[in-house]
This record gives sequence, structure tokens and C-alpha cells, in this order.
Amino acid sequence: MFRSLAGVNYRIWAAGAIVSNVGTWMQRTAQDWIVLTELTHNNAAAVGFVMALQFGPQLLLLPVTGWAADHLDRRRLLMATQGAMGILGLALGILTVTHVVQLWHVYVFALLLGIVASFDAPARQTFVSELVAGPNLSNAVALNSASFNAARLIGPAVAGLLVAAVGAGWVFLINAATFGAVLLSLMTLRKDKLYRNERAKRHRGGLVDGFRYVRRRPDILVILVMVFLIGTFGLNFPIFISTMSVTVFHQGAGEYGILSSVMAIGSVVGALLAARRERPRIAMLFAGAALFGAGCALAAVMPTYWLFALALIVIGVSSQTLMTTANGTVQMTTDPVLRGRVMAIYMAIFMGGTPIGAPIVGWVADTFGPRWAMGVGAASGFLAALVGVFYLVKYRGLRVRFSGVRPRVTLSPREEAREDLEGAEATATRTS
Repeated sequence: MFRSLAGVNYRIWAAGAIVSNVGTWMQRTAQDWIVLTELTHNNAAAVGFVMALQFGPQLLLLPVTGWAADHLDRRRLLMATQGAMGILGLALGILTVTHVVQLWHVYVFALLLGIVASFDAPARQTFVSELVAGPNLSNAVALNSASFNAARLIGPAVAGLLVAAVGAGWVFLINAATFGAVLLSLMTLRKDKLYRNERAKRHRGGLVDGFRYVRRRPDILVILVMVFLIGTFGLNFPIFISTMSVTVFHQGAGEYGILSSVMAIGSVVGALLAARRERPRIAMLFAGAALFGAGCALAAVMPTYWLFALALIVIGVSSQTLMTTANGTVQMTTDPVLRGRVMAIYMAIFMGGTPIGAPIVGWVADTFGPRWAMGVGAASGFLAALVGVFYLVKYRGLRVRFSGVRPRVTLSPREEAREDLEGAEATATRTS
């Protein structure tokens, strides 16, 4: 399960990343809380707008960010982006501690953070392939997700307690300090033990090569569609959890942080289960999407705070199973020369859909209530599962046959699917 940690560089990176991830989740929790309860009067749409500003640049800057991840030194690029995010956290913390912060300040910092993060995300995702050998790439991707969600387990709970005790401003300042850990890890990596991938050559049309590649890969296309549906309308947890906590169950900052941490328990479990698998399996995508829809539907009807918290564990397991499998499948089956651009497309669709979905989900929460907003998330999971079933029927020859009274599912790949799989396996071999 932890075989990637055998490499010294991955251990160094993982140690710095977990500290920074805790700070990131602390800031997200505190930011959503002050927007919802201090800078507005329980306005879920304002939280959605902040999310839109923070994740919108992922989509708008897609061609440039993917190009940067494939052509620039990823280690140096990450040092620049991580340092910039630390400075932004420091500035927002100072404004908040001095009691001069206003809603428009949060909007501006969310946009700036989104611009920096749009360069950071594809570089950070693909940098893993320089830290571990090819056969362990899937395991490293899953452990990265486990680290991110272990931080979600700790960060929101700590942030909730700190917001109640000393205020959100100090949470932002602590987050700024945590970026020092990941910068230190990047500086202390053993350069002679990095697995340097072949850099893409600069040529006319290089910015759109990633789109051409994805268009020829129906397996990646279906993953992107599923990720778009759930990422846009389902993964709006700051809206779901904050509005359910405040307006339905009438809880405070500490209880809000606990809910985020409880969901992270499921996310960590989902990531660790993914780490145990030798390679990602596409069937887990469809199972994860269906379970995510069921989990959101269950959470929407829970009558008490703690029953709602238990439903969040189901959502955490399913969403992490889906996203870890999607990330690992795309990375392992993509040509290394194009991996940065393809992962930029993946991250843009995963996070760039938020500017569309978050305001809509926030409006539903304000107009019809948070439970209906959870229903939107449930619908996204079920629809994504149907997209996956359509792909299995068309490209993998999925059939349901009845033998007596019992249905029997058969999977007979067609020639196009067989060629697609052989191409994916060849690419994975080149990567290792």
C-alpha cells in the first residue's frame, strides 16, 4: 500500500505536502466561514461566487498552464507557485487580523489564488512521475490523494476551533507559514534521483496537441465527461456542508469544521483502498459515481446533524474512489511528452467547472434550501454513472443477458476497444 514511500524523494515530498495541505484546508474552511457568516448574512451564492473566482482560471488559462507543465522545469515552477500562494495567504491574513477585510477583498484574493493554482495544479500532478518509477505511479497518485484528504481530516477541525477561539485571520497566517514546508521539501530533493521525463519540443501548434490527443482517446473522453458532471455539480462541499450546518442544523464554526473532517475520513479510506490496487480499474469509476449519487441523496434527507455526518463518510469514500481512479488512469495511459497538457485539461475540467456549478448550487441552496442543493449533487453522480454505462455498452460491448430468472452481465470488448486498450498498455510501458 505504501510502496512509493520507499523512494527518498517521494518521502521528502510527501512530508512537505502534508503540512501544506493541512494549511490549505484550514484556509478554505476559514474563508468559506467568514464569507457565509461575517461578510454576508448566510449567503450561499456568495460562497459559490468565491469558488467560481478561485477555480475559473483553471479553465480560462488551460492552454498556457498545460504548456508550462510540459516545457518548464516542474520543480522550479512549483517553487514559484507555492511561494506565491504563501504570499497571498499572508496578505489576506493581515487584512483579516487588522479587521479591514471586506467581501471584495476575498473575491480578489480568490481570483489571484485561482490564477496561481491553475499553473500549480498540472505541474504538481505530473511532478509525481519524476519522484517515482513508472510501476509505482498509480500508488503514488493514490497516496497523494490520501495525504490531501488526511489533511482535510485535520485542517477543517483545527480551523473551526481556531476561528472560534482567535478568528479567521490567524488561520490565514498559519496557512501562509505552512507553505514553507513544501518549499523546503522542493529545495532538499535529491536531484540525482529524479526520474526526468522527456521534455516536449517546442513547435507550432504545441498548445493544442493535448486536445488532439484526447479527442482520439474515447476512454479518456468518458472520464473527462464524468469528472465534469460530478466536479461541476457534485463536489461543491463548501456550499453543501456550510449551509446544512448553519441553516438546517443551526451549528457553529466548530461543528462546521467537524463535518468537513468527518467526510475526510471517508476520503482517506477511499484513497488508501485505491493505493492497494496495482492499477486503476475503469469499472471503479462507474461504481464510485453511482455510490456518490446515492450518498448525496442519503445526506439530503438525514434528519439530524450526526446522521448527516455519517452520510458524508459515504460521499467521501465514493468521491475519492472516483477521482483517484480517474487521475491514475489518465496519467498512466497518457504519453509522457503530452502528460502535462492532458493533465491540465483534466484539472481544468475537474476544477474549472466550479464557476458554472457553484453559483447554481448556491442559488438552489438559497432559493429552495440546502437539501435540494444536495439533490443536485446526487443527480450529478447518477448521470455520470449513466455516461459510464453508455461507454461500456458502446466501446466495451457490455451486455445484460438473462439465464432463467437471473440477469448475467457480460463484457465483450469490440475491436475498437481492444485497440484502445493495447495503445494504453503500450503507453504505460513506455512510461515505466
